[in-house]
Amino acid sequence: MVKMGKDIQKLLADLNPRQREAVTYGNGPLLIVAGAGTGKTRTLAYRVAYLIAQGVPPERILLITFTRRAAEEMLKRATSPAASDDSLARHVWGGTFHATANRLLRIYAQSAGLSPDFTILDRTDAEDCLNVVRNNLSFSTKDKRFPRKSTCLDIYSRRVNGNEELEAILRRDFPWCLMWQDELNQLFREYVQRKQQQNILDYDDLLLYWYYLLQEEALARSIGSRFDHILVDEYQDTNPIQSGILLGMRRFNNSITVVGDDAQSIYSFRSATIRNMLDFPIQFPGTRVVTLEQNYRSLRPILETTNRVIGQARERYSKELWSKRDGGQRPHLITCPDETRQDETVIRQVLEHYEQGIPLRKQAVLFRAASHSQSLELALVRHNIPFHKYGGLRFLEAAHVKDLISFLRISENPRDEMAWFRVLQLLRGVGPVTAGAAFQHVLANHGTQSSLATFKAPPAAQEEMAGLASLMGDLQSMADDRPSAQVERIGEFYLPLLERNYEDPGPRANDIEHLGELARRYDSRRQFLAELILDPPVSTGDLAGPPSRDEDWLVLSTIHSAKGLEWDVVYLIHAADGCLPSDMATGDNGQVEEELRLTYVAMTRARDFLYVLWPLRYYHKSRGLTDNHSYAQCCRFFTPDVTATMDAVVAGDGHRNADEVADNVPPGRIADRIRQMWR
Repeated sequence: MVKMGKDIQKLLADLNPRQREAVTYGNGPLLIVAGAGTGKTRTLAYRVAYLIAQGVPPERILLITFTRRAAEEMLKRATSPAASDDSLARHVWGGTFHATANRLLRIYAQSAGLSPDFTILDRTDAEDCLNVVRNNLSFSTKDKRFPRKSTCLDIYSRRVNGNEELEAILRRDFPWCLMWQDELNQLFREYVQRKQQQNILDYDDLLLYWYYLLQEEALARSIGSRFDHILVDEYQDTNPIQSGILLGMRRFNNSITVVGDDAQSIYSFRSATIRNMLDFPIQFPGTRVVTLEQNYRSLRPILETTNRVIGQARERYSKELWSKRDGGQRPHLITCPDETRQDETVIRQVLEHYEQGIPLRKQAVLFRAASHSQSLELALVRHNIPFHKYGGLRFLEAAHVKDLISFLRISENPRDEMAWFRVLQLLRGVGPVTAGAAFQHVLANHGTQSSLATFKAPPAAQEEMAGLASLMGDLQSMADDRPSAQVERIGEFYLPLLERNYEDPGPRANDIEHLGELARRYDSRRQFLAELILDPPVSTGDLAGPPSRDEDWLVLSTIHSAKGLEWDVVYLIHAADGCLPSDMATGDNGQVEEELRLTYVAMTRARDFLYVLWPLRYYHKSRGLTDNHSYAQCCRFFTPDVTATMDAVVAGDGHRNADEVADNVPPGRIADRIRQMWR
C-alpha cells in the first residue's frame, strides 16, 4: 500500500464529511446517493485518485460513465492528485458501457463467436438492415399495417435492454403491434442471423454479447478479474441488462461503487429503470449507502421548493438537499393568459436579467417536448435575441458523413453488406440489383475488395467501378496506416460523387475535412470507427445556417437534454397538465412518477433564479381564422405545499405578485357587484 501524499491529504481536506466518507471507503459495494448539485463528479473522480494513491494499479480500475467526455473529465480531475506521476490516472479503463463492451469483445471475440474485425451499425444502419430482412420476409406487403423499420428496432431494443418477454413489451408499449407477435419474433430471429453472418453488431448487441459472456463462469472469472474496482456514474439511468452485466462482472469480487440520484431517473423510454438503484443493496449484500445532501449549486429558496416537489415521490431514497447559499428571491410561479403572453414574459425577464449582468448563455428555457418552444423561437427572432436549441441530427446521421464512414467499414469488414450497398449505389448506373451482384462477387472472392475490378458492371458504371476497385485495393494496403491518411485517400475518390449526388456540396465537403481532422487523433482505423460510432460529434453542416458573430445566445433545451447542466436563470415553460406531465405519459403510476422526476430535474438546473410558467388558455391550431381555445390547469405537481414556497405571479398584471394585486382591490367589491345583478 502506498502512503498518502500531501496532494491526497489536501484533496480530502477539500471534501465535506459525506464526500470524504465515500471517497475513502475501502473494498466492497458502495452506493453513493448524490442529490442534484452535491458534487457527484468530484466525489467519483477523487475516489479514483484515492484508490490509485492507495496502491491500486490504474489499469485495474474500470470507470463507466454515460458519455466519453464525462469519463475524460473525471480522469482529468483525478490525474492531478492521484500521484506524483500525473500519467497514472490515464491508464484507468474509462468510457461508456458500449465502449467498454466494444473493447472487451475485441479481446474475447473468439469466445463470443465473433471475428475481432467486426463493425458496428449506428441506429439508421441498423434500421436499414432490419428493413432488408423485413422486405425479404414479405412483411412489407401485408394487407394490414405491419410496423415500420424504426418501430421494429424500438421493439427489438426494448426486448434486449429491458430483459422482458416480447409479449409483455408489446402489451405495454406497442399494443397495436400485438397481432404481429409471431412475425416480429421471426423478423428478429432472421435479423440476428444476418448480423452474425456478416460479422456486424448493433448498439444493443454490444451489451448483449458482453452479458452472455458473463453467464459462462470461466469467462466471468477471467473478465471480472481484470478489475479490482468498478465505478459507475449515473446509475439511475442504467437498464436491466446493464445491471446484469455489473452483477456478472462482480461474481467473484464485490468491490463496486455506483453513483446516482433516484430523483433524476428519467429515461424509461431507453429501458432505464429506477429499480436498479433502489434494489442495489439487495443485489449486493453488505452495501454501504452514503447520501450527499449539501448542494453547491442552488440558492436555499430554490431548494426549499424542489425538496417539496420530489417529496411527492412514493419510492425514493430519503434526502433533504440544503445549501449554505442564503438569500435570493423565491421561485416564481407565473400564470399567463396564453402562449403569446408566456413568450413575452420570458423575453422580458431574459432581457431584464441580461441588463443586470447575466449573459444570455447563462440563462436557459426548458420544456418537456421540443415542439413546446416553437412559438417562443419565432418571438425570439422578432426581438433579435440569438438562441441555441439543443437537439437535431447527430453528425453521423448526415448522409454524406455516412457515405464516407461506409468506405472505412468495408475496409475493416468486407462482409458488411449495408456499407457495400451504400457505397456501390453512389456510382452512376448502379442500383440495388447491381449492388447486390457486386457484393456477392466480392464474397465469392474471399472478401478481397479489389476483386471489383473483375466484376462485369453495366457499361455506365464501368469507369467508376474501376475507380472504386482501385480505391479499395489502396485501402487494403493502407490497413496499418493512420486513419487520417485513409480518409484523405477516400476523399479523393468521393468528392466528385458528393458534388454529383448532393445539393449544396460546400458545407458537406467541410464536414469531410472535419472528419479527417478527427481521424488524426487515432492510431488505428478500428479504434477510430468504433469511437466515432459509439460517441459521435453532434454538429453537421446539413443544419448549419449562416455563421453568427454574436458571442452570446439564449439556451433552449428539452428537459432530457438539460440533465447534468446548470444555469444562473432557468425558465420552465408549459408547466400545465397535458404538457407536463405529458398526456402521453400518465398511463400508470410509474409513468406519472417519472414525469414528477422530470419536473424536479428541470427545476434543479437553476442556480439563482427559477421561473415556472404556464398558459391558462391554449388556442387550437386549425385552418382558417378561429378563436377556438381550451383552458389548461397548472401542472399537478405544484401542490399547495409546493406553491407555499413560491411567489405566485399573474403575467397579465405586469408581473406583480398576485397578493399585491389583490391588495389594490377593496375587499368584497367583486362579490357586491355579483349580488347587485339580482336586485
